[in-house]
Amino acid sequence: MTGSVVLWDFDGTLAFRDGMWRGCLMEALTEVAPGHGATHADLAPGLQDGFPWHRPDTGHPDLNTPDAWWDALLPLFVKAYVGAGIDAEPAARAARGVRAHYTDATRWTVFPDTVAALAELAEAGWRHVVVSNHVPELDDLLRDLGLAGHFATVVNSSLIGWEKPNRRIFEVALERAGHPERVWMVGDNPVADLAGAQALGIPGILVDPAQNGLRPAVRRILTGG
Repeated sequence: MTGSVVLWDFDGTLAFRDGMWRGCLMEALTEVAPGHGATHADLAPGLQDGFPWHRPDTGHPDLNTPDAWWDALLPLFVKAYVGAGIDAEPAARAARGVRAHYTDATRWTVFPDTVAALAELAEAGWRHVVVSNHVPELDDLLRDLGLAGHFATVVNSSLIGWEKPNRRIFEVALERAGHPERVWMVGDNPVADLAGAQALGIPGILVDPAQNGLRPAVRRILTGG
């Protein structure tokens, strides 16, 4: 793949999950312990650290299968539940259910102009690559959300062992994209998306799809900045 390529963040840029991780943990907890009394705010402190992307300078090649990746996060989920006042036994059961809830595509929503933005750029000769700090099942989510066909490849931190903004994940993206002549990074996080890309000389565009959509990014790419 050569020519012109747009690197896209996924969560918060192309689609979103209502409630994000706190919402997901709340769903899993309610399934095993209805009436538990915990709130989203109760879960927040326990989720502020412990995900792989909280330590982007450290690779995790050992978490090289989906099961290994999710198993490594079980203690984090249990800690968040216990910190919210949940007993150890229901906390452990709920933690084991988080994976199914997070990867349920029906909980995800594609932003209204995502498909139109991807199609317009594709018509102008741009190819698309996802570069995301995400769960191992990201390819399945893209397929189930009807987005997979828009992307030439997906560079997923959980599968390659490096998290944005680490330069390694962007190097992998450029390699898989065939070291394109023109490249942009589009994302909603100024550090993980923009700073990480810019460290390799990749220009970035910060977006807020919920407020402004993706049209400003499309115009900037088509006009060269």
